[in-house]
Amino acid sequence: MENVFVHPQALCESSNVGEGTRIWAFAHILPGARIGKNCNICDGVFVENDVVIGDNVTIKCGVQVWDGITVEDNVFIGPNATLTNDMYPKSRNADWKLLRTVLRTGCSIGANATILPGIEIGEGAMIGAGAVVTKSVPSFAVVVGNPARIVGTKVPAQGE
Repeated sequence: MENVFVHPQALCESSNVGEGTRIWAFAHILPGARIGKNCNICDGVFVENDVVIGDNVTIKCGVQVWDGITVEDNVFIGPNATLTNDMYPKSRNADWKLLRTVLRTGCSIGANATILPGIEIGEGAMIGAGAVVTKSVPSFAVVVGNPARIVGTKVPAQGE
């Protein structure tokens, strides 16, 4: 892993981390995770094995990225946002089904937002702080509330 910064108090078990990525204290990256170039993985982030993170992604403090989650390029995930992969979580559930979640290019997830499993957040969408997202969000939509509802659209910047 050339030109990757891993804080001495972080645990990065993956050898598939892109150039220019920074992994800060108390982050834990499992061996199967794939992380792109120029990412910023902040303090206390946990990334499971069956995870793909694109280039130029920022994941703020206190976020867990579970198996089955794909984060495309240029995504921002705010502090303590919650991503999920199991609609009916139980301890030692033999009927457990992994539900895949995709965060499309350039979307932003606000602090403390909750994203239920099996959802797609569209390209450039904005999820408000504290929103509870219970269904997929279209590209460039702005959603807030519990359950999250569309309150507007974000006009894409040139190049988005």
